[in-house]
Amino acid sequence: MAELAIRGGTPVRPRGYPAWPVWGEPEIRAVTEVVRSGRWGGFPEPGPRAAEFEAAFAAYQGARFGVLMANGTITMEVALKALDIGWGDEVIVPALTFVATAYAPMAAGALPVIVDVTPETWTIDPDLVEAAITPRTRAVIPVHLGQQMADMDRIMDVAERHGLAVVEDCAHAHGQRWRDRGAGCIGAFGSFSHQSSKILTAGEGGSLLTNDEELARRAHSLIDCGRPKDPEERGYTFGANYRLGELHAALLVAQLARFEEQRAEREAAAAYFEELAPQVPGVTIKPRDPRITRWSFYNYIFAIDPDAFAGATNHVVAAALEAEGIPAEVQYPPMNRYDLFQPSRSKLPVAVEFADRLDPARMSFPVAEAAGLRESVYLMENTFRAGREGIEDVVEALAKVQKHAHELEGLAPRA
Repeated sequence: MAELAIRGGTPVRPRGYPAWPVWGEPEIRAVTEVVRSGRWGGFPEPGPRAAEFEAAFAAYQGARFGVLMANGTITMEVALKALDIGWGDEVIVPALTFVATAYAPMAAGALPVIVDVTPETWTIDPDLVEAAITPRTRAVIPVHLGQQMADMDRIMDVAERHGLAVVEDCAHAHGQRWRDRGAGCIGAFGSFSHQSSKILTAGEGGSLLTNDEELARRAHSLIDCGRPKDPEERGYTFGANYRLGELHAALLVAQLARFEEQRAEREAAAAYFEELAPQVPGVTIKPRDPRITRWSFYNYIFAIDPDAFAGATNHVVAAALEAEGIPAEVQYPPMNRYDLFQPSRSKLPVAVEFADRLDPARMSFPVAEAAGLRESVYLMENTFRAGREGIEDVVEALAKVQKHAHELEGLAPRA
């Protein structure tokens, strides 16, 4: 008789984990007030709820200015345009991230130059960033992935020595701090997502943070169809309607009030997971960088050794954990194996002129490929909102899958 739930056995945790998002009367009241106000959209920009959230979230992270907009892909495109980056420019991005990080430079007209990540954190490799710099390089977009942050000391050093702008992709990093500086407050801009699964969500939306007043004005103008935002009402630019409506903004104000308590709960649970998980053969926890002085994360990533799981790779192990009642998945393949990364299907000028440099078949990212195709497993955030028992069930399921990994044979090709 099979032991693993994916083969018909009894799951470790059939009752599941807390739902996301968390909502209640504050969210209902906030949205109701907007409905009754009659001011639902984002024009004039920013609306009162948008402005309230921008100020509160910027203060929480430690930035001077926030700019709220439609989503966390547009944020990076707007950041690059505000920095006057476009046609003829290059932007360095990591190979292990959501496709938006590579798409955004193209949407701004620039060429994304993709480099590998470090085996220690699976974030962008600063040595490879420096090696990829050319006279056309204008910016780098480090991604804070899972519970890790990119090495911002080294990234900023490289950027400052070569005159590059840094746009932090913080879609996973609401609440993180590096040497007591908030994620998204270290480079020229920090980009955050408020999409439905993110830990500060309104279903959709994105924020830019910056400490530069002029960059904030440019970003506001770009998302408001190019309307001027300077005190003299001059300076029209070429923008588009990337505004976020007041209903979403109201939800974000309510969600931000819950955020710190949720962050602290996840932090405590993740620390407990890191105590227990190394007991499971074939499981590796990526050490937390001591320079991260406030820990927060979207999803938690750990590594498995397929050899310790009878040859099963991360996709199969994640599916087996899901069957045991543990929310787990593999999120990002390497960019050269990512179905969503299809530059050849675009008629953007940069994709046509640099088709050879954007051809995934010509790319090689050994670390990202090992992580995305074999090793990385993501635990969803709600596994860290079920107390110590919730973590114990995660580790019990992981140990069960490892012990009976021979039952996984045939579910996918062996590593």
